Amino acid sequence: MTDCDEIPADHPRHDSLVTRHRIEAGVDAGITSRQGLIAQGRGEAFDYLLGEETIPSADRAARAAAATLLAAEHPVLSVNGNVAALVPEAMVQLAETVEADLAINLFNRTEKRMAAIESHLKAHGATAVKGRKADARIPGLSHERAKVDADGIKAADVVLVPLEDGDRAQALSEMGKTEIVIDLNPLSRSAQVAAIPIIDNILRAVPRITDHARDLAEAGPEAIEQARTDFDAKDALAAAEARIRDGL
Repeated sequence: MTDCDEIPADHPRHDSLVTRHRIEAGVDAGITSRQGLIAQGRGEAFDYLLGEETIPSADRAARAAAATLLAAEHPVLSVNGNVAALVPEAMVQLAETVEADLAINLFNRTEKRMAAIESHLKAHGATAVKGRKADARIPGLSHERAKVDADGIKAADVVLVPLEDGDRAQALSEMGKTEIVIDLNPLSRSAQVAAIPIIDNILRAVPRITDHARDLAEAGPEAIEQARTDFDAKDALAAAEARIRDGL
């Protein structure tokens, strides 16, 4: 298996190769499910069509996401197996920057896998990780992703849900939570129901949200509010779809 550090930064497929390696390593470590390999391949196809770059509408979405997390009373960053494998350190840094909780939430949930992801996040700097108590449920879901912590996702007003299943994204939206989704498919149900859909590769999106959060925190409340109100989800989805369909 190729080590990420051995992939030249100027390789035209650098991000793609790094992503594949991290997912493979995640499966080997018991963090990522085998189904996560399929999901990653699907996302990579959309990234290729987007030009493997952060388009302007995605950057505006990342800025709106940063502002929304900063303005939240109880922001939570949801982590599944692919997220843990791909961007553990970046998620920890974002959580620290916007003072959010990290919460594990899995479709294929086992205690062994929950423990592995918690340990992995802590190895990358997390001091506390929620999700293992599972003392509350998301209404309307019958599978394991319904299980959440009462003081975690259940209590959140703003939730970042990267690489999300559409049914849970819709369920969270129906609970009245402000939902930020990172998804490479602008036509997915997750992106369609999100208050802030970020159509971008998670490797680029999470650090970008953190950078915007730091800038906005320094700029002050007016800049934060403007970043939130200036964003239009429908415009962002339309721009991403136009890039995919027409290269525009």
